[in-house]
Amino acid sequence: MGVKLPRTIDHEFDESLKELRLLATSAGAKVQNIVTQERKKIDAAYFIGKGKVSEIRDLAESERANVVIFDEELTPAQIRNLENRLDIKVIDRTTLILDIFVNRAKTNEAKAQVELAQLNHLLPRLTRQWTHLSKQYGGIGTKGPGETQLETDRRLINNKIKILKKKLKKIDNERITQRKNRLDLFRVCLVGYTNAGKSTLFNCLTKSGVTTENRLFSTLDSTTRKLSDSNGHKVLMTDTVGFINKLPHQLVASFKSTLDEVRLSSLLIHVVDFSHPHYLKRIANVNEVLSDIGADKIPMIMAFNKIDKSPEPYAEFGHYFTPDLKNFFLSAIKKEGVKHLIKRITYLADDNNSV
Repeated sequence: MGVKLPRTIDHEFDESLKELRLLATSAGAKVQNIVTQERKKIDAAYFIGKGKVSEIRDLAESERANVVIFDEELTPAQIRNLENRLDIKVIDRTTLILDIFVNRAKTNEAKAQVELAQLNHLLPRLTRQWTHLSKQYGGIGTKGPGETQLETDRRLINNKIKILKKKLKKIDNERITQRKNRLDLFRVCLVGYTNAGKSTLFNCLTKSGVTTENRLFSTLDSTTRKLSDSNGHKVLMTDTVGFINKLPHQLVASFKSTLDEVRLSSLLIHVVDFSHPHYLKRIANVNEVLSDIGADKIPMIMAFNKIDKSPEPYAEFGHYFTPDLKNFFLSAIKKEGVKHLIKRITYLADDNNSV
């Protein structure tokens, strides 16, 4: 379900819904239908109009759908009101992304980061999770007679959040120690929109075997390896989690230790899916996140990937790189243009050279 407001640009609205469909598919859903509505402003109670709610209810019954996914973040009240009217589960874009992250998390750190983000997202939404809020509970495990189940649940979640933050703080301290041992190294971080080909390029640059898949958020854990063919230079490459439009702020906060790898790097390589029709908008999305995490002042090289699939004549841009050596055009999967990028990285790794 997508809502188009007056200032929304047509192609950006369409692109966001296409991306939502990909996210839903990545989460294991089968998309039965896409519904849109143009509104002057958001409805406080239902996000959409009551007539559209009735339309969705009828459509869900005929399609035998069991969940409605909204492309924007909903308030707890809106979700509760919609579920009461539709009689099926309602989730928003943020919840969907968090669900995908849960399924993708492999390491203990990633699992803790995602769980923390989930709990922070869940906390203000507890009121809709329970049907027994009018009951009073007491005894073992609660703070005393008269505590409602909601208060108990809220307290338990806050305790769990404290435990997770403590765990992640310990991991963060370990990372700080590791970084101190790498002070003499030139640290390069790959950033970019999800599914831009960062992991494939990372494997090319480091001759590693990081898992690569043609799906959103295939990489959650940051991986660090030495740059191959570095000609004696000590260069460390780090592959990071991909960004996305409307990235939940809970994830940005929870992935602090991972994103510190970006903030503390010597050089960023912004990997762009050059074959995507709206790659310029995606560049802007990534730059916005980099600004949010305080990494917008770090020297950056643009790596326009997937030239083998791009309809644009990259040769007009100067073949594999532009004269200022800030924009490189390559195909990581076919290993085209990668050597030029490696040569530039090793040049910049010298103390006296700058982007």
